[in-house]
Amino acid sequence: MSSNAPANGPTERFPPMPLEAWADTKATLHRFAQIVGKIRLAASVRRNHWWNVPFHLTGRGITTRPMGRDPLFTIDFDFVDHRLVAHSITGDTVSFSLVGQSVATFYQQIRRALDTLGVDVTIDKPEPFDLADSIPFAEDTRHAAYDPAWVTRYWRVLSEVALLLEEFAARFSGKTSPVHHFWHTFDIAVTRFSDRHVDHPPEVDPVTREAYSREVISFGFWFGDENFAEPAFYSYTAPEPERLAQAQVQPEAAGWVARNGSHLAVLRYADARAHPDPQAAVLDFFESAYQAGAQLAGWDIARLACPGGVTDPATRG
Repeated sequence: MSSNAPANGPTERFPPMPLEAWADTKATLHRFAQIVGKIRLAASVRRNHWWNVPFHLTGRGITTRPMGRDPLFTIDFDFVDHRLVAHSITGDTVSFSLVGQSVATFYQQIRRALDTLGVDVTIDKPEPFDLADSIPFAEDTRHAAYDPAWVTRYWRVLSEVALLLEEFAARFSGKTSPVHHFWHTFDIAVTRFSDRHVDHPPEVDPVTREAYSREVISFGFWFGDENFAEPAFYSYTAPEPERLAQAQVQPEAAGWVARNGSHLAVLRYADARAHPDPQAAVLDFFESAYQAGAQLAGWDIARLACPGGVTDPATRG
């Protein structure tokens, strides 16, 4: 464990999460997650907008949820004991430590675990997706850092953000995604949908076409990357309506950032932590970003509202 690692005892709901303090661990963990995520992609029933692909939170880490056939199986990351755990519906379990693994040895171990459970699954392109390097998983001995204390903190922050996203999701009665953790960009998000179909030009890739086949407003949190080197809450509207980046978002510290030809509403994690009520600040941020995008895109905001998570006006308190 590194000397600057956080303690594992009780912590504040939004503890410090500077990217530079755990960048090497994050890079390794991200690749571990992509390996398991690609197994999930290969073994799960496809859902609209790729909802079958992300992970979900558990009381100890993250899970693929059940997948596959003959046998049905689940893969969990346990971030309390720091183990990878694979379960089969037959009752069999195989696990191994996450500590001390390179990406290559992790890949070998998980393949061996699935073989032991009798799971036959083929990963398409066993290499990182949309990361800075494309070292095949089986050959990657470069990424081998794993600090348990920082990984535990990542999971705790992820869990707190998940609850805020669930609370925010409850305010909307239209089509909405689950709150889920994407192994692609290593973010956690929830997305609201309108009924409008989006016509993409032929050159748009199939992943994007399916993800954004309908008009959406998305909300989430990521831990930072080489392009935005700090953790932050975000929101975007796709397709982006004109003048979106001119709209005001709350709290005052929030603003708009240009990214990939469009704009993200961004509330930096450090600014949320500095607010007298960080949770309220994040919810206000999500709501203000939604109102900005929905108004400019012409959504029926009143019809889609769900105050307190209740759709029936007669039963609202």
